[in-house]
Amino acid sequence: MPANTTASSGPSGKKKGRRARLLVILLVLALVAGVGYGAYWGTSTVRASFPQTTGSITLEGLSGPVDVRRDAHGIPQVYADSDEDLFMAQGYVHAQDRFWEMDVRRHLTSGRLSEMFGEGQVKTDAFLRTLGWRRVAQKEYDEKLSPQTKKYLQAYAKGVNAYLQGRDGKDISVEYAALGLTTDYTPEKWTPVDSVAWLKAMAWDLRGNMQDEIDRSLMTSRLSKKQIEELYPPYPYERNKTVVQQGAVDEGEGKYDPEREPSKEGGQSAGSDDTGTGGAEQGLQSQLSGLSDTLDGIPALLGPNGSGIGSNSWVVSGKYTTTGEPLLANDPHLAPQLPSLWYQMGLHCRSASDRCQYDVAGYTFSGMPGVVIGHNKNIAWGFTNLGADVTDLYLEKVTDTGYLRGTEEKPFTSREEVIKVAGGESKKITVRETNNGPLISDRNDELEKVGEKAPVPVGDDTPDRGAGYAIALKWTALEPGKSMDAVFELDRAKDFKGFRAAAEHFEVPSQNLIYADTEGHIGYQAPGNIPLRAEGQDGTLPVPGWDEKYDWKGRIDFDELPYEYDPDRGYIVTANQAVVDEEKYPHLLTKDWGYGARSQRINALIESKIKDGGKISTEDMQKMQTDNSSEIAKLLTPYLLKIDVSDDQYVREAQKLLEGWNYTQEPDSAAAAYFNAVWRNVLKLAFGNKLPKELRAEDQCLYVRPADDSGPVDDLNGVVRECGERSADSAQPDGGDRWFEVVRKLLEDENSEWWHTPKTRTDKATTTRDELLKRAMKDARWELTAKLGKDVSSWSWGRLHQLTLKNQTLGTKGPGALQWLLNRGPWNLGGGEATVNATGWNAAGGYDVTWVPSMRMVVNVGDWDKSRWINLSGASGHAYSAHYTDQTDKWAKGELLDWAFSDQAVAAGAKDTLTLKP
Repeated sequence: MPANTTASSGPSGKKKGRRARLLVILLVLALVAGVGYGAYWGTSTVRASFPQTTGSITLEGLSGPVDVRRDAHGIPQVYADSDEDLFMAQGYVHAQDRFWEMDVRRHLTSGRLSEMFGEGQVKTDAFLRTLGWRRVAQKEYDEKLSPQTKKYLQAYAKGVNAYLQGRDGKDISVEYAALGLTTDYTPEKWTPVDSVAWLKAMAWDLRGNMQDEIDRSLMTSRLSKKQIEELYPPYPYERNKTVVQQGAVDEGEGKYDPEREPSKEGGQSAGSDDTGTGGAEQGLQSQLSGLSDTLDGIPALLGPNGSGIGSNSWVVSGKYTTTGEPLLANDPHLAPQLPSLWYQMGLHCRSASDRCQYDVAGYTFSGMPGVVIGHNKNIAWGFTNLGADVTDLYLEKVTDTGYLRGTEEKPFTSREEVIKVAGGESKKITVRETNNGPLISDRNDELEKVGEKAPVPVGDDTPDRGAGYAIALKWTALEPGKSMDAVFELDRAKDFKGFRAAAEHFEVPSQNLIYADTEGHIGYQAPGNIPLRAEGQDGTLPVPGWDEKYDWKGRIDFDELPYEYDPDRGYIVTANQAVVDEEKYPHLLTKDWGYGARSQRINALIESKIKDGGKISTEDMQKMQTDNSSEIAKLLTPYLLKIDVSDDQYVREAQKLLEGWNYTQEPDSAAAAYFNAVWRNVLKLAFGNKLPKELRAEDQCLYVRPADDSGPVDDLNGVVRECGERSADSAQPDGGDRWFEVVRKLLEDENSEWWHTPKTRTDKATTTRDELLKRAMKDARWELTAKLGKDVSSWSWGRLHQLTLKNQTLGTKGPGALQWLLNRGPWNLGGGEATVNATGWNAAGGYDVTWVPSMRMVVNVGDWDKSRWINLSGASGHAYSAHYTDQTDKWAKGELLDWAFSDQAVAAGAKDTLTLKP
């Protein structure tokens, strides 16, 4: 978040040599950590990297003393007398706790993982060099960012480097001690551009519908237009509310500035089915198949792109709260990582002045100055992913020297990149760009000659195939912007006007921003650099790059992006649902919204609470965040209970679990375990053998009871795991809320072709809905018998649905024993796919947790010290620190920590104080 940074732990040389080196690492870590009996903590390596958190340290470059107060969980609050001192100290503290994470992250964003981890990362580096995140970040720093922002970035880098000065790798983190046994890698100095580049990684994982665009195109090889439409149903506007419920920019409720009227010209809400690609659309299959494989190999820093990644946030006006002031909640759903992506922190000026402007606390990114989500003394804000469609894939007609544009050949914009490889020879690649962007298909070896075989007919719409076709990526994040400015502007905003001014600069990634202030106002803003497409184009399929009619026509003006201010209903909910009704808004934001399962549940919870004069408390907000109710269970369970399974006593035992079930997915629920297994098998049976082979699922195994076995079922004996039973080109959906909508509509048609499944060795073919559901119930029974045992009363959802936190590098690629040393877990979790407590899992691969509420916060506006927060792991990135995962148990239980903000509350909770002196 597939959901973790997947850097290799060393060069990909001879396997025996690599194994031997890893065993050495394992032994060293075992010795220095004292893991044998937990009798002692080693000092020579482990404690050498633990940060100093008390006493004083002299830092060259500070203009005055800075105090760093850490609470019982190691969460720091920083106090300074100037902005530059504040951010220099932030850099120093981030490096103390998280520099390994920072270093890996900057190598990824710059396409330099091979310098740390060897040849196994060359392909990843080559793809990221092709995208050019670091190059764009450099342009932003040089050309776009304000002088003030540059000063802050420079001060932050100075603080990081002050920590690095005089320290060897082993003095910084135990991972460097391990890495040093295989390479001579030495950490280099931090630069301001290293911080800016991180925003590009955020934008990549939150880029919108690019994977859907690929998948739709691949589906055309096997499915009809009608079938594809059934798998991508329209957003259910009549059932699930939009964020801006009036469906316009500033009309009706939520109007902020009556003098500002949006233009109705320039963009069209695209709904045409005609992509205009003609026969060239067929030529995409091989290219996109290879591209999809390439994308799967790119580390997802934030989470799995698609229906899972998202977030919850909502804000309730004081007229409906027990405090009489707004309450704001936020929990971004991202990849489970160790350490957590977030770092909690407070940044405080001892006294406000032009020289020192900040008094802010919240969640930061290690490696980047400022607070990303949180509150200052005047306002609070939260983020969820808007999901705007900011990428398009262009099919390009290419030769060795250029690409077709109209009737003329244009030369590529080319550059050579050198990828340095630890323990090996450097690799050179050539990056080629068209007017639409970099040729990302160049990064897949199988695509080099694909144009020679692409089944593209010659006609008026398509050029002669010649040397072939390639795929270019057009993406707003590849243009320099001012998002780093926006972070600091948010941190010092005092009102909704200042909040919107900051949002205007938050160009990528495009987010839903919610707002509350101490004057009692609440609000919402959709920011972002969102393209205007030509009339009739909706961004759902690749288009021909040689035809200028498919060019973007500009960007949606910020004043025309949706927002609300003090809506009459008294609350605002954003959970990746549609922002506006597309029939009431002049521009296309995306055709691929989340389908609103979580948002509608949150709306319902709020409405039920405030009904008849009820009020919402901080505790109520916290309880809503951990709501485990399953929408798909409410929909499907009544059908399952009507299925006659009396001919199989074992399936009937499982079916009984669903009787009287309230559809909540608690960790100890046997019913939730069985239902989710049934849901997974419904998807596998209904869709798995009907999708193209390029969309193949990870797990195509069946769990069956032998036909000749009529005796009792043992825990593992009597159930056979048969893999490869299905056709070679079988696949399976991920089970997100898009599939809720797909199945919702199909349930109304008992004889849909989607219910048809072929005969197998143990099962008859199915031709109706109820036949398929019965078979899914049986398959689920045997699957869980194999996984959890024959006694259904012993089943529990948490035993299936587990979270393991993995160290981002050595914890994902090292041998099992090494991973055991660095990783933590598992935790048995409740929640599930598209629930408010969104502990997501991918039905294509199993039940393990693949994305999580990466943090949770409930902000008590005005009475800030009564706000509450939690992180997924802990403040420290040091594997044997007391603060490595000291928040995870509470997080898993849905608990929150007190969040001190005032000087008095911070002082009262401080356990360690470190003074940084000039």
